Amino acid sequence: MTEQELLFRLQSGDESAFKTLVETHQKRVFNTVLAIVQDFEEAEDVSQEVFMEVYQSVKKFRGDSKISTWLYRIATTKALEEIRKKKAAKRFSFFTSLFGDSNEVLHESADFVHPGVVLEQQENAKVLFKAINQLPENQKVAYTLSNIEGLSYQEITEVMEVSLSSVESLLFRAKTNLKKSLGDYYKNHFV
Repeated sequence: MTEQELLFRLQSGDESAFKTLVETHQKRVFNTVLAIVQDFEEAEDVSQEVFMEVYQSVKKFRGDSKISTWLYRIATTKALEEIRKKKAAKRFSFFTSLFGDSNEVLHESADFVHPGVVLEQQENAKVLFKAINQLPENQKVAYTLSNIEGLSYQEITEVMEVSLSSVESLLFRAKTNLKKSLGDYYKNHFV
């Protein structure tokens, strides 16, 4: 089935077409979300939200981009929303703990390991993902889409809805920031 046929069937409410879409793209959506939120359970929840959003808004999708690009855009947006919610909850928890409420402060996991990382590289992956997590949002998304999901610069421009020069700049700054934050780690562990 072509992409146009799939889109037509999706917009007609064909549930088998939606099932096909989910089966075709669920791993990529999950991996993208997981790389951004760095928590398995949250990534599962956000991935479900992505497909719920697709189901609810597919009739509005004009087909100006590929369906996969549209999915990546929704996935990155939902993942970033989840991060913002988590940060807000952490701030609220911190402030309420200052005033004697027994709420405990939430801590981000420093031990996140993407499922595609081989056992021997897990320590390096933990350090890398922790550094990626510290990048500004746009740099984090661009870096994740490029280096973890393997999207081309052109695909990233479509997902992020920015110019090619913006993607190049975001990736350059992300790599520069990662080199700065990871420099000491690699000097101490590999020299």
